[in-house]
Amino acid sequence: MNFIKKKKFYLISILVASFILSGCNSTPEEEITIEMIEKDIYDQAQSRLKSGNYALAIVSLETLERQFPFGKYAEQAQSELIFAYYKNSSYDAAISAADRFISLHPRHPNTPYAFYLKGLARFTDDQSFFGDLPLLGDMTHKRDLSKAKESFDDLSEFLTRYPESEYAGNAKQRMIFLRNLIARQEIYVAEYYIERKAYVAAVNRANYIIKHMSRTPEVAKALEISIIAYKELGKDDLAKEAEEVLKTYKENI
Repeated sequence: MNFIKKKKFYLISILVASFILSGCNSTPEEEITIEMIEKDIYDQAQSRLKSGNYALAIVSLETLERQFPFGKYAEQAQSELIFAYYKNSSYDAAISAADRFISLHPRHPNTPYAFYLKGLARFTDDQSFFGDLPLLGDMTHKRDLSKAKESFDDLSEFLTRYPESEYAGNAKQRMIFLRNLIARQEIYVAEYYIERKAYVAAVNRANYIIKHMSRTPEVAKALEISIIAYKELGKDDLAKEAEEVLKTYKENI
């Protein structure tokens, strides 16, 4: 198929697609143009987003981006795809779409929102883990917190870049939750090591919390684990030092 035939086939396929779109605004007397078709698809996507039909909104937005990659609504479609994927629980797709948008449009007005939704997608994708955590007992040390940590990093980058964003407050609250969750997980792991007499590993986990998560409620427990581990390792000086830190910490709570 030569170039002219390919172009003709491409245009015909778009025109045919336009007739199956619901809510087409043109009348039989109007000449259908590429611009009209593009707008019809965009309007359809907006209608589906507003009605909460995110699966079909994705179809419309993907069609718009695919058929009109340099069109009037291309950048907006790419941005709204992130939101539609997220609302449709397609979290991996939302993260990929956010990364792509950020890479292509680093100074776009919607780029801060792309950063925010990226962190939110990782956060939400791990909700099943969050809900199960208190019930896991001694199996908790085996749980994967990589997505929670990635979400924390994404939201941290978002706040660093856009501290005045309207979404900053929400991002901070989610980061507090994630930080406490990660600290609690580290405590479970440290306790697991204590039970198995892996004292070096236990103290390393505890010290990680003390050093990097000093604003979490788990610091006192981390210090207690450090004291136990140091005593078992015969490092009484370090155990005594940890006891003094714990005493000061409790006095200042």
